[in-house]
Amino acid sequence: MAPNLSLFSVNAILILATDDSSRVLTKYYDAPHPPTGNPSTYPGQIAYKTVKDQKAFEKGLLEKTAKQTSDIILYDNRICVFKTEGDLMLYVVGGAEENEILLYHVILALRDSLNILLKNSVDKRTVIENYDLVSLAVDELVDDGIILEIDPVVIASRVSRPPAQDMTSMQGIDLSERGLMNAWDFGKAKLAASLRNGL
Repeated sequence: MAPNLSLFSVNAILILATDDSSRVLTKYYDAPHPPTGNPSTYPGQIAYKTVKDQKAFEKGLLEKTAKQTSDIILYDNRICVFKTEGDLMLYVVGGAEENEILLYHVILALRDSLNILLKNSVDKRTVIENYDLVSLAVDELVDDGIILEIDPVVIASRVSRPPAQDMTSMQGIDLSERGLMNAWDFGKAKLAASLRNGL
C-alpha cells in the first residue's frame, strides 16, 4: 500500500511562556483532505479538538521539554521540535511519520523571522505587544498545516511592508487636493461629452 502523500506537515505551532506556562500564541491545524478509510489512524488528524485537551497537551509538552537538551522529541506520538527564546518556548508539532529536518527548518524560520521583526527582542511582553506581526509571520510560514515559506527574510519582509505590486500601481497617482480636483474635472468633462454624444 502506498503511503499517504500530502503537503500537510504541521499539526500545530505553539508559543508558550515558560514562567507561568501560559499560551501566548497557539495554532492547531487539521488536514484539509484526510484520506478515505479510517481517519483516526491518519497522522494529520489532530486529536486536540477542545481547548481543555490542547491545554493539557501544552502543559505536558512544556514539562517534558523543560528538562531536555535536544531540540526534537517524540511526545504523545507526535514529533515536537522546539527552541527557547528568552522566556518563551517555540514549538512546531508534526505527525510521527513527518520529516524532522523539515520541521526543524520551520522552527528555525519562525525563530529567525521573529528575531528580525522584533529586533532581537523576543520575549513574552514584546510578542504580546506585537501580536499582529507574530500572527502574520506564523500565517506566512504555515497555512492550514502546509509549509509555505522557510526563508525568514522573506517572511519578515512580507509581514512588515505591503506587497510591491500594489505599490507600483499607486506611483503615478497624485492624491493631493489638486490631483483630486483634476480627477473630478476630468470625470465631469467625460460625463458631459458622453451625454452630448448620446443625445
